[in-house]
Amino acid sequence: MMKMRIAAMAAFVALFTIPALAQTPPANPPVRVRGTVEKLDGQTLIVKSRGGEPVTINLAPNYTVGALVKKTIDDIKPNDFVASAGVKGTDGKIHAVEVRIFPEALRGSGEGQYAWDSGPDSVMTNATVTGTAAVSKGHVLTVTYKGTTSDYIVDPDCPVFGYTQGDASLLKPGAAVFVVAQKGADGSLTAARLTAEKDGVKPPM
Repeated sequence: MMKMRIAAMAAFVALFTIPALAQTPPANPPVRVRGTVEKLDGQTLIVKSRGGEPVTINLAPNYTVGALVKKTIDDIKPNDFVASAGVKGTDGKIHAVEVRIFPEALRGSGEGQYAWDSGPDSVMTNATVTGTAAVSKGHVLTVTYKGTTSDYIVDPDCPVFGYTQGDASLLKPGAAVFVVAQKGADGSLTAARLTAEKDGVKPPM
């Protein structure tokens, strides 16, 4: 039983770490593709982007599929590494649109706070949690990244997710996907990891 648990944990860690180690530093900025699956043909994935146009992505031979599971703000603990897309509100504060709790294997991935392309005035924060505090409208999440501390508001209706392992069976027509792809010199897109809809939970990034 212990050996089976160790093997399962190793497989879960490999889901996130192997593709990252296999990739060389990209020459071009990543291309984020959001949409629904039109077709998976071997290593070729065709996605209908949210703009309506089809996007062809060449998947790495060892590509992996992750999925999300619903969590709550109470599942976020000090020292968790989280990612959150947010929007700068009229009050000058960042309001989270979604929060994802990373598995330990992804600690440090994309660490920082930077502009995001999910909508106007969007930012992405990948950081370590140092505390949470209840306020009149939700919670304030305090995080640190690269020696910097930041706060953002997690409203009561803000979705919180954790990660779970998926597989190619999730890449069925109509399933929502989020892919961070690399663009080659010839304009083609390649990816080694993607997040797909599972049990009705769609990637919101």
